[in-house]
Amino acid sequence: MAKTKSFSPVKLICGIIASNEKVFNVAEDRLIKLYGAIDNKSSFFPFNYTDYYEKQMGKNLKRRFISFEQLMSPERLSEIKTCTNTLEEEIKKEFHAEQRIVNIDPGYLTASALIMATTKDFAHRIPLQKGIYAHLELLFGRKQVRALSWTYPDYKAEDYHPFFLEVRRIYLAQLKQLGKDYL
Repeated sequence: MAKTKSFSPVKLICGIIASNEKVFNVAEDRLIKLYGAIDNKSSFFPFNYTDYYEKQMGKNLKRRFISFEQLMSPERLSEIKTCTNTLEEEIKKEFHAEQRIVNIDPGYLTASALIMATTKDFAHRIPLQKGIYAHLELLFGRKQVRALSWTYPDYKAEDYHPFFLEVRRIYLAQLKQLGKDYL
C-alpha cells in the first residue's frame, strides 16, 4: 500500500479588485490581520478585460495582488475563500455601499502552479468543500509562465507574470530554508 505524506506548504496570494484606493487599503489591512505580513505587493493593474464586475462595483476598476510571508497548508484554501467572501460583505457595510465594492480572490502559488479559489463550478474546477472550487490558473517553468485554455484573460496577459515569478522566487527560497524535503 502506498504511504501518504503531508502536502508541502504553499504561498498565499490574494487578488483584490476595487475602484477606490481606500477600499484597497481597508481590504489589505484586514487580510494582514487574518493572514499575517505581506511580503510582496504588485502595482495596480487596470481591470478592463471584462465588464463582469462593473454593474456591482462601478467603472475604472483596478486589480492588485498581494502575497503573504507565512506559508500555509493548501488544505486551507476553501476556508480562506469563505472568509474573504465574508470580508467583502463587511467592507461593503463599512463603506455603507448598497452593492459589493471589493472583490477578494484568494489562491496559492506552488513551485509549479497558481491555483485560485472560486465559487463558480465548471468542468475543469475541482470541488474542495462548502461550495468552493480550486481553479488551476497558471503553470510555471523556470523563468516562464504558461496560461491554459481556461485561464482568465487578465491572467493570460503578461503584465501579471513578473509579479508571480517574483513571488515564486521568494517561495522557492522559503522552501529551501525549510529543507530539501519540500523541493
